[in-house]
Amino acid sequence: MRDDNRLHDRIKIGMVILLLALAYLLPGLGLRITKDRLRTRQDTKGRGTEAARTEEPQETASRGIILVDPGHGGRDPGMIGVDGLEEKGINLEIAQKLQRLLEEEGYEAVLTRQTDAGLYEEDAANKKAQDLKRRCQMIEELEPLVTVSIHQNSYQDPSVQGPQVFYYRDSREGKKLAEAIQEQMNEALQVASPRQIKANDEYYILKHSPGTAVLVECSFLSSPEEAAKIQTEEYQQAAARAICGGILLYLEEKNPVQDNA
Repeated sequence: MRDDNRLHDRIKIGMVILLLALAYLLPGLGLRITKDRLRTRQDTKGRGTEAARTEEPQETASRGIILVDPGHGGRDPGMIGVDGLEEKGINLEIAQKLQRLLEEEGYEAVLTRQTDAGLYEEDAANKKAQDLKRRCQMIEELEPLVTVSIHQNSYQDPSVQGPQVFYYRDSREGKKLAEAIQEQMNEALQVASPRQIKANDEYYILKHSPGTAVLVECSFLSSPEEAAKIQTEEYQQAAARAICGGILLYLEEKNPVQDNA
């Protein structure tokens, strides 16, 4: 009986020692587990952040260059319309709007001029000739997908209205581009008497430009009604959007997207 009591005492003492040991070790173990979990979470978060950085959208490559040429500028006002309205300023306004629309479509749209200044030196003997040569030089250097020169028209009969697109007579692709833009403009601007595209062999920028080029006469400044319209933000935006639509239509037909499905 005495031996049994001693055994029980030893078991109790052993359990007490074990409990004391566990009481000492478990808090440290729990702390280590907490620290390990925190470190793991931080590492995961760090990897997630790094992955997010890796997956950030990269700057997409341009779909190609399109040259937009606001006609005239500087000492060359272009056509003078109703109430002294100068063509050069209207051309630039529409060209800048067209540039923004093309850039939204992923193209790099380059303007031959960004301000009222012409592309000539003040001491040039023939400023007009130098201006036109430099525009064509830009086309040669950039090799754009297409070139669109923005202009306004004029005629002795003030009742004549409507946009008209010109292309170089020997340019098959120029004719296709002109047709696409003309169709879009006639529809978007709700022209009462729609005009048709016209071949030309005199316009310098069409005759001397490599590649596909057209010249867009957006309105007749000699028409009081159309001159008033073309000065408004809404009509300029509509004209720019129609030209953009024609360019996109031409490029899509020339280079159709292949369905890989």
